[in-house]
Amino acid sequence: MSNPWMNVYPRPQLRRDSFFSLNGPWQLNGQMVEVPFPPQAPASGYRGPVGAGLVYEQTFALPDGFTRPGERVILHLGAVDQTAFVFVNGRPAVRHEGGYLPFSADITLLLRPGENTLRVEAEDTLDHLYPYGKQCEKPHGMWYTAVSGIWRSVWLESVPEEYIHNIICRTDTESVTLTVSGPGQDAHVQITLDGQPMTRAVCPPGQPVRIPIPSPRLWSPEHPVLYDALIRCGQDRVSVYFGLRSVAVSADARGVERVCLNGSPVFLSGVLDQSYFPDGLFLPGGGPAGYEEDIRRMRAMGFNTLRLHIKVEDESFYEACDRLGMLVIQDMVQSGAYSYFFDTVLPNLGCRYRPDRLPGSRKRRAFFEQHCLDIQDHLRNHPCVVVYTIFNEGWGQFDTTRLYRTLKKNDPDRLYISASGWFKGYETDLDSEHVYFRLRTLKGRKRPLILSECGGYARPVRGHLAVPDGTYGYGEAGTEQALTDRILLLMEKMVLPAVARGLCGFVYTQLSDVEAEINGLYTYDRSVCKVSAGQIRRAVERLSEELEKSSRAADRDPSSDVRDGGK
Repeated sequence: MSNPWMNVYPRPQLRRDSFFSLNGPWQLNGQMVEVPFPPQAPASGYRGPVGAGLVYEQTFALPDGFTRPGERVILHLGAVDQTAFVFVNGRPAVRHEGGYLPFSADITLLLRPGENTLRVEAEDTLDHLYPYGKQCEKPHGMWYTAVSGIWRSVWLESVPEEYIHNIICRTDTESVTLTVSGPGQDAHVQITLDGQPMTRAVCPPGQPVRIPIPSPRLWSPEHPVLYDALIRCGQDRVSVYFGLRSVAVSADARGVERVCLNGSPVFLSGVLDQSYFPDGLFLPGGGPAGYEEDIRRMRAMGFNTLRLHIKVEDESFYEACDRLGMLVIQDMVQSGAYSYFFDTVLPNLGCRYRPDRLPGSRKRRAFFEQHCLDIQDHLRNHPCVVVYTIFNEGWGQFDTTRLYRTLKKNDPDRLYISASGWFKGYETDLDSEHVYFRLRTLKGRKRPLILSECGGYARPVRGHLAVPDGTYGYGEAGTEQALTDRILLLMEKMVLPAVARGLCGFVYTQLSDVEAEINGLYTYDRSVCKVSAGQIRRAVERLSEELEKSSRAADRDPSSDVRDGGK
C-alpha cells in the first residue's frame, strides 16, 4: 500500500515548486519503518523494540533537474521526538532539541553526485525537561502511548543562492502587513482572490509593509475566505495565503466583555481535540484527509472551535481549519512533572488559587518559554488560531503573568488563556473553568469566561474499544440517547444560562475516544458517532442565538448589568 504522506506538500504557508519527499521506507535500528509514522504506530510497520536510542538511515539521489547551477539544497524534518542529530554522508548537518516543531539545514556542501546517505540519530527518554504533552511510557487513563523519533515529513527543496527564509502575515479587517526576510533585495507581491488579481506591492527586505485590500472579504467560520500572495524576490518564487480577520475582547453596551471576531461577538462552541489516531498515533494513517474528516464531523454538529490539546499538529491540520472555517484554541505543550494530587485533586476539592511555583530546572523553564515563542512563530500566518492556552491545570506552571506579557507582545493578534481550569489570579485575556463532576452556576466575571473543559461522559461501544477494559471518563452513559441527553442537560443547565453573563465559549471533552478514554463524541476509529448529531447541532446553535439575543438586549437597555450572576 502506498504511503498517503508521500506526496503531501508539508509547508502550505511557504510553498515552492521544488519538493522532493523522503517519506517512505527507512531503516530504523536495522529494521524497516515507514516514515513519517512514529515506530509505535501500527502504520509505521515497525516490528522491533522501541528504546531510547533510534538510528534512522535512508539513501537517496536527487532527481534530474532538481537543482540548477548555483542553487542550494535544504533538508527539512517536520518533527523528531525528542532530540535529533542529523548526518549527511557521515558529516554533521544539524542538531535539534524538542519533539514538536520543524527544523532544517542547508546540506548543499554535504551532497555528492549520485547516491547520498541520510542518518538521523534520535533520542527519546521522555525527559520532562522537554515538552511532552500526553505521552506516557505506560499509557493509562488520560495518558497515551508515547511517540519517538521521526513523526512528520522529511523532504528536500532547492532554492536560489539568495532565497526567502520567512514571510510573516499580520492581518486586520482591511489589510495585510507582510514582512519578507532572507534576501537582501526587494520582494514583489501579487495578491489574488479566487485567482483574480487584487493588488500589488513591493516589500523592502525585512521591513513590514501594510497592504490595503480593496473591497475586503473577511475570514470567519461561516465564510473562510483566503487570499493568496505570490512573492517574487530575485530568482525565488514562493506563495503564502492569509485570511483577513481580527479577534479581540470588547464590552457590549451593558459592559459585559465579549470575544469578538471581526468586531462582532462570537461564541466559541468547541470540542477538545487530542488529535490521536489509532493507526498513526500523532498522524492520521490515511494522510491529511483524516484531519479534514474530523473537522467536517464537528462542523456537522454545529461546533466552530477545536481546542488542540497540549500538542502541535502537522501543518496540514491548520491548513484544513483555515480552509474549512474551524477556529482553533492552541495549547502550548506542557513540560515538567505533573502531580495528580496538587494539580487535579486539590483543585477539584476547591483549592484553586496558589502562588506560582518554580517547578523543575532553570533550563526546563527557559526551554518551555522559547518553545512557546517558536510555536507562535510557526503558526503565526494561520487565521484559524485565535486563542493560545499557556498552562493547563497548573501543570508545570511558573511566571504566569510574565509569560502572558511575553507571548502577548510576540503575537498581539490572538487572545490568551494564561491558566486553563484553575490557579488563576494572573493577567489573562480570558478566564477559564473546568467542570466535570457536577453541573453548577457559572457566574459573570470582569473578563470573558470560557468553560474550557466539561462533560467527558463515557460511553463504551463494544467492538470499537482500543483497550478492552477501557472505562476512563467522567460518568457513564450506556446508549446513544443517554449520552446525548447528558450533553444536552449540561448545555441547558450550565452553559446556556451563563451566556448572558459573559460566558464566551465552552469546550466539550472530547472529539473522539483515545485508547483507554471512552468519552469521545466518536469512537477512536471514527467509525461510530456516539451521539445524535442532529440534536447536538440544534443545542449548539442555541448558544449562538442566545449570544445574539443578549447582544440585542444590551443595545436596547445598556443600563442593565448582568455580570454578577445575573443581578
